[in-house]
Amino acid sequence: MARYTGPVCRLCRREGAKLFLKGDRCYSTKCAIDRRNFAPGSHGQSRRQKKVSEYGTQLREKQKARRIYGVLERQFSNYFDKAERATGITGENLLRLLERRLDNVVYRLGLGASRKEARQLVRHGHFTLNGRRTDIPSALVKAGDVVAVDPGSKSLPRIKELMERSSERAIPEWLSYEAEQARATVTALPAREQIDAAVAEHLIVELYSR
Repeated sequence: MARYTGPVCRLCRREGAKLFLKGDRCYSTKCAIDRRNFAPGSHGQSRRQKKVSEYGTQLREKQKARRIYGVLERQFSNYFDKAERATGITGENLLRLLERRLDNVVYRLGLGASRKEARQLVRHGHFTLNGRRTDIPSALVKAGDVVAVDPGSKSLPRIKELMERSSERAIPEWLSYEAEQARATVTALPAREQIDAAVAEHLIVELYSR
């Protein structure tokens, strides 16, 4: 399945929630959810009046989580399999895996206006993981890892702008960020209460348990 390349605001409208896919636009009055809070398409307004089945509710929750973190269907299924094999609660394990993605960490630090931009910057090699340059957005960080802007990228206009604005972002408790060095240390694996993604993970577990 190819990655979606259409208007991302349609995805937010389809899920009926802000997925924060457009960066600064999501915080402005131009946000599609604030202006047209109904599904896209000619039947969008009538669709929300229809009763949604249990399966439909579970499917929408899975699609919401997948779109928030920007992963493909196969990737998401693999994350679920890994979460199911791990000890603990499967749904929480799934969200922890998604949060530990390098592109998500970069986004959480404010070094990407959206996860899409963070993923692109990682792919272009603008970040290091434990001192080594990496271009793998799906790399999973662990406690003790250090994520930083590559020294050679700090002079780039967009990177400089993001570094200056990163102090405005609320940094998760499981990350320790040094703004001047644009460097963060993963102090612990994220707990469920530290993940602000508005996802009912138990519905995803129920969907895959069918």
